[in-house]
Amino acid sequence: MRPTTACLSKGFIARSLDEFKRLSNIVFKLEGIKGPSGPLPLHDFHTRESLEACKIMSDVDMGGFSKAALDWVPSAPDNPNGHAHFHGSISTKLPPNRPEIQRSGYAAWRTLDRPPTIFGRSLWNIDMYVYLALRVRSDGRSYFVNVQTESLVPTDLHQHRLFAKRPGEWETVLIKWNDFVRTNHGFVVEPQAEILRQKVRSVGIGLTDRVPGPYELFVERIWATNDMTEGEEAQHVVEPPPVTREGQLKDKQGRHINWSEK
Repeated sequence: MRPTTACLSKGFIARSLDEFKRLSNIVFKLEGIKGPSGPLPLHDFHTRESLEACKIMSDVDMGGFSKAALDWVPSAPDNPNGHAHFHGSISTKLPPNRPEIQRSGYAAWRTLDRPPTIFGRSLWNIDMYVYLALRVRSDGRSYFVNVQTESLVPTDLHQHRLFAKRPGEWETVLIKWNDFVRTNHGFVVEPQAEILRQKVRSVGIGLTDRVPGPYELFVERIWATNDMTEGEEAQHVVEPPPVTREGQLKDKQGRHINWSEK
Protein backbone atom coordinates (compact mmCIF):
# COMPACT_ATOMS: atom_id res chain seq x y z
CA MET A 1 0.00 0.00 0.00
CA ARG A 2 1.40 3.41 -0.96
CA PRO A 3 0.71 6.40 1.29
CA THR A 4 -1.16 9.24 -0.35
CA THR A 5 0.27 12.72 -0.73
CA ALA A 6 -2.29 14.04 1.77
CA CYS A 7 -1.11 11.59 4.41
CA LEU A 8 2.52 12.60 3.88
CA SER A 9 1.80 16.32 3.94
CA LYS A 10 3.20 18.51 6.68
CA GLY A 11 -0.30 19.28 7.89
CA PHE A 12 -1.13 15.63 8.42
CA ILE A 13 2.13 14.92 10.23
CA ALA A 14 1.86 18.07 12.37
CA ARG A 15 -1.73 17.23 13.33
CA SER A 16 -0.70 13.69 14.24
CA LEU A 17 2.13 14.97 16.44
CA ASP A 18 -0.23 17.41 18.16
CA GLU A 19 -2.71 14.62 18.82
CA PHE A 20 0.07 12.39 20.15
CA LYS A 21 1.18 15.15 22.53
CA ARG A 22 -2.39 15.71 23.70
CA LEU A 23 -2.96 12.01 24.38
CA SER A 24 0.40 11.73 26.13
CA ASN A 25 -0.42 14.65 28.42
CA ILE A 26 -3.67 12.96 29.41
CA VAL A 27 -1.73 9.84 30.41
CA PHE A 28 1.22 11.54 32.15
CA LYS A 29 -0.95 14.03 34.04
CA LEU A 30 -3.42 11.28 35.05
CA GLU A 31 -6.28 13.39 33.73
CA GLY A 32 -8.42 10.29 33.38
CA ILE A 33 -8.24 9.91 37.18
CA LYS A 34 -7.74 13.43 38.50
CA GLY A 35 -9.78 15.21 35.83
CA PRO A 36 -8.63 17.66 33.16
CA SER A 37 -5.89 20.14 34.04
CA GLY A 38 -7.59 22.98 32.17
CA PRO A 39 -10.25 23.96 29.63
CA LEU A 40 -10.46 22.32 26.20
CA PRO A 41 -10.40 24.84 23.32
CA LEU A 42 -12.89 23.94 20.58
CA HIS A 43 -12.64 26.95 18.29
CA ASP A 44 -11.59 30.59 18.43
CA PHE A 45 -11.62 33.47 15.97
CA HIS A 46 -8.42 35.20 17.06
CA THR A 47 -6.99 34.96 13.53
CA ARG A 48 -8.44 35.55 10.08
CA GLU A 49 -7.58 31.96 9.10
CA SER A 50 -10.07 30.70 11.69
CA LEU A 51 -12.90 31.47 9.26
CA GLU A 52 -11.57 28.84 6.86
CA ALA A 53 -12.54 26.15 9.36
CA CYS A 54 -16.21 27.20 9.32
CA LYS A 55 -19.16 26.70 7.02
CA ILE A 56 -22.12 29.06 6.52
CA MET A 57 -25.64 27.74 5.90
CA SER A 58 -29.02 29.35 5.21
CA ASP A 59 -32.33 28.71 3.49
CA VAL A 60 -30.68 29.93 0.28
CA ASP A 61 -29.54 26.31 -0.06
CA MET A 62 -33.17 25.37 -0.79
CA GLY A 63 -34.11 28.51 -2.73
CA GLY A 64 -34.90 30.82 0.19
CA PHE A 65 -33.97 34.48 0.60
CA SER A 66 -32.29 34.80 3.99
CA LYS A 67 -28.76 36.19 4.01
CA ALA A 68 -25.83 35.00 6.12
CA ALA A 69 -22.21 36.08 6.42
CA LEU A 70 -19.33 35.33 8.77
CA ASP A 71 -16.65 38.03 8.80
CA TRP A 72 -13.47 38.45 10.82
CA VAL A 73 -12.98 41.48 13.06
CA PRO A 74 -9.35 42.00 14.16
CA SER A 75 -10.32 44.05 17.22
CA ALA A 76 -12.91 46.45 18.57
CA PRO A 77 -13.11 49.08 21.31
CA ASP A 78 -14.90 46.62 23.59
CA ASN A 79 -12.74 43.60 22.68
CA PRO A 80 -9.05 43.74 21.72
CA ASN A 81 -9.07 40.11 20.55
CA GLY A 82 -9.96 38.95 17.07
CA HIS A 83 -13.52 37.66 16.72
CA ALA A 84 -16.18 36.69 14.18
CA HIS A 85 -19.18 38.71 13.10
CA PHE A 86 -22.14 36.50 12.15
CA HIS A 87 -24.71 38.71 10.47
CA GLY A 88 -27.32 39.02 7.74
CA SER A 89 -31.10 39.10 7.49
CA ILE A 90 -33.89 36.57 7.89
CA SER A 91 -36.60 36.24 5.26
CA THR A 92 -39.58 33.90 5.50
CA LYS A 93 -40.42 34.31 1.82
CA LEU A 94 -40.92 30.90 0.23
CA PRO A 95 -39.05 30.01 -2.96
CA PRO A 96 -41.17 30.17 -6.12
CA ASN A 97 -41.90 26.97 -8.00
CA ARG A 98 -40.99 24.87 -4.95
CA PRO A 99 -44.40 23.82 -3.50
CA GLU A 100 -42.74 21.15 -1.33
CA ILE A 101 -41.01 23.89 0.70
CA GLN A 102 -43.45 24.97 3.41
CA ARG A 103 -41.10 26.78 5.82
CA SER A 104 -38.21 29.15 5.36
CA GLY A 105 -36.17 31.61 7.39
CA TYR A 106 -32.95 30.34 8.94
CA ALA A 107 -29.22 31.02 8.97
CA ALA A 108 -26.36 29.25 10.72
CA TRP A 109 -22.66 28.48 10.80
CA ARG A 110 -20.67 25.55 12.13
CA THR A 111 -17.10 24.35 12.33
CA LEU A 112 -15.99 21.99 9.57
CA ASP A 113 -15.06 18.41 10.34
CA ARG A 114 -11.49 18.42 11.56
CA PRO A 115 -8.87 16.82 9.26
CA PRO A 116 -7.77 13.26 10.13
CA THR A 117 -4.55 12.25 11.87
CA ILE A 118 -2.59 9.02 12.02
CA PHE A 119 -4.94 8.07 14.88
CA GLY A 120 -8.02 8.36 12.64
CA ARG A 121 -10.79 10.95 12.54
CA SER A 122 -10.23 14.02 14.70
CA LEU A 123 -13.04 14.26 17.22
CA TRP A 124 -13.37 16.20 20.45
CA ASN A 125 -13.68 14.24 23.68
CA ILE A 126 -15.58 16.42 26.16
CA ASP A 127 -16.38 13.53 28.51
CA MET A 128 -14.47 15.10 31.41
CA TYR A 129 -16.17 18.50 31.13
CA VAL A 130 -19.45 19.82 32.51
CA TYR A 131 -19.98 23.00 30.49
CA LEU A 132 -19.77 24.36 26.98
CA ALA A 133 -18.58 27.97 27.18
CA LEU A 134 -19.06 30.67 24.55
CA ARG A 135 -17.68 34.20 24.53
CA VAL A 136 -20.28 36.21 22.61
CA ARG A 137 -21.94 39.57 22.10
CA SER A 138 -25.56 39.07 21.08
CA ASP A 139 -28.29 41.26 19.69
CA GLY A 140 -30.81 39.44 21.89
CA ARG A 141 -32.39 37.25 19.23
CA SER A 142 -33.17 33.57 19.81
CA TYR A 143 -30.02 31.79 18.69
CA PHE A 144 -29.38 28.09 19.12
CA VAL A 145 -26.08 26.38 19.85
CA ASN A 146 -25.72 23.27 17.68
CA VAL A 147 -23.48 20.29 18.45
CA GLN A 148 -22.98 17.43 16.01
CA THR A 149 -21.50 14.07 16.98
CA GLU A 150 -20.67 10.77 15.30
CA SER A 151 -24.30 9.71 15.66
CA LEU A 152 -25.84 6.69 14.00
CA VAL A 153 -28.19 9.22 12.39
CA PRO A 154 -25.97 11.73 10.52
CA THR A 155 -28.65 14.46 10.49
CA ASP A 156 -29.10 14.46 14.29
CA LEU A 157 -28.14 17.63 16.17
CA HIS A 158 -27.98 18.40 19.86
CA GLN A 159 -29.31 21.91 20.46
CA HIS A 160 -29.72 24.43 23.25
CA ARG A 161 -30.87 28.05 23.39
CA LEU A 162 -28.11 30.63 23.63
CA PHE A 163 -29.37 32.72 26.53
CA ALA A 164 -27.65 36.10 26.41
CA LYS A 165 -28.27 38.03 29.62
CA ARG A 166 -26.66 41.27 28.46
CA PRO A 167 -27.43 41.88 24.77
CA GLY A 168 -25.06 44.40 23.24
CA GLU A 169 -22.24 43.51 25.65
CA TRP A 170 -19.59 40.82 25.66
CA GLU A 171 -20.36 37.95 28.03
CA THR A 172 -19.47 34.33 28.62
CA VAL A 173 -22.40 31.92 28.36
CA LEU A 174 -22.13 28.51 30.03
CA ILE A 175 -24.34 25.59 28.96
CA LYS A 176 -24.30 22.20 30.64
CA TRP A 177 -23.53 19.47 28.13
CA ASN A 178 -26.27 17.33 29.68
CA ASP A 179 -28.89 20.02 28.94
CA PHE A 180 -28.62 19.73 25.15
CA VAL A 181 -31.67 18.30 23.36
CA ARG A 182 -31.40 15.80 20.53
CA THR A 183 -33.19 17.01 17.37
CA ASN A 184 -33.53 16.12 13.72
CA HIS A 185 -34.55 18.64 11.05
CA GLY A 186 -35.78 21.00 13.76
CA PHE A 187 -37.91 18.50 15.67
CA VAL A 188 -37.13 16.92 19.02
CA VAL A 189 -36.32 13.22 18.66
CA GLU A 190 -37.72 10.57 20.99
CA PRO A 191 -36.33 8.72 22.75
CA GLN A 192 -33.78 11.28 23.87
CA ALA A 193 -30.13 10.26 24.05
CA GLU A 194 -27.17 11.99 25.63
CA ILE A 195 -24.46 13.52 23.47
CA LEU A 196 -21.78 11.05 22.42
CA ARG A 197 -19.34 12.91 24.62
CA GLN A 198 -16.24 11.22 23.26
CA LYS A 199 -17.15 11.84 19.62
CA VAL A 200 -18.06 15.50 19.07
CA ARG A 201 -17.58 16.51 15.42
CA SER A 202 -18.54 20.17 15.25
CA VAL A 203 -20.08 23.12 17.07
CA GLY A 204 -21.98 26.06 15.67
CA ILE A 205 -24.74 28.61 16.13
CA GLY A 206 -27.99 29.05 14.21
CA LEU A 207 -30.94 31.42 14.09
CA THR A 208 -34.30 29.79 13.44
CA ASP A 209 -36.80 32.15 15.10
CA ARG A 210 -38.23 33.00 11.64
CA VAL A 211 -38.55 36.68 12.57
CA PRO A 212 -37.87 38.73 9.41
CA GLY A 213 -35.17 41.36 9.67
CA PRO A 214 -31.47 41.88 10.36
CA TYR A 215 -29.42 40.02 12.95
CA GLU A 216 -25.86 40.06 14.22
CA LEU A 217 -23.91 37.97 16.70
CA PHE A 218 -20.24 38.36 17.60
CA VAL A 219 -18.30 35.27 18.70
CA GLU A 220 -14.75 35.24 20.06
CA ARG A 221 -14.23 31.63 21.15
CA ILE A 222 -15.88 28.36 22.18
CA TRP A 223 -14.46 25.87 24.66
CA ALA A 224 -15.29 23.09 27.14
CA THR A 225 -14.73 23.73 30.82
CA ASN A 226 -15.51 22.69 34.37
CA ASP A 227 -15.08 26.18 35.82
CA MET A 228 -18.24 28.22 36.38
CA THR A 229 -16.07 31.34 36.78
CA GLU A 230 -14.45 31.07 33.33
CA GLY A 231 -15.98 34.42 32.44
CA GLU A 232 -14.83 37.35 34.52
CA GLU A 233 -18.39 38.60 34.85
CA ALA A 234 -19.48 35.30 36.39
CA GLN A 235 -17.49 36.20 39.52
CA HIS A 236 -19.63 39.15 40.50
CA VAL A 237 -23.02 38.73 38.81
CA VAL A 238 -25.76 37.30 41.03
CA GLU A 239 -27.53 34.52 39.18
CA PRO A 240 -31.27 35.16 38.77
CA PRO A 241 -33.79 32.42 39.57
CA PRO A 242 -34.50 29.96 36.74
CA VAL A 243 -36.91 31.25 34.11
CA THR A 244 -38.83 28.87 31.90
CA ARG A 245 -39.38 30.03 28.32
CA GLU A 246 -41.17 28.51 25.40
CA GLY A 247 -38.74 27.73 22.60
CA GLN A 248 -39.02 27.33 18.85
CA LEU A 249 -38.26 23.60 18.96
CA LYS A 250 -41.26 21.29 18.83
CA ASP A 251 -41.78 17.59 19.31
CA LYS A 252 -43.57 15.40 16.77
CA GLN A 253 -46.92 16.26 18.39
CA GLY A 254 -46.33 19.97 17.81
CA ARG A 255 -45.73 20.82 21.49
CA HIS A 256 -43.16 23.52 22.18
CA ILE A 257 -40.07 22.64 24.20
CA ASN A 258 -39.64 24.71 27.36
CA TRP A 259 -36.13 25.94 28.15
CA SER A 260 -34.95 26.68 31.65
CA GLU A 261 -32.76 29.77 31.65
CA LYS A 262 -30.00 29.30 34.21
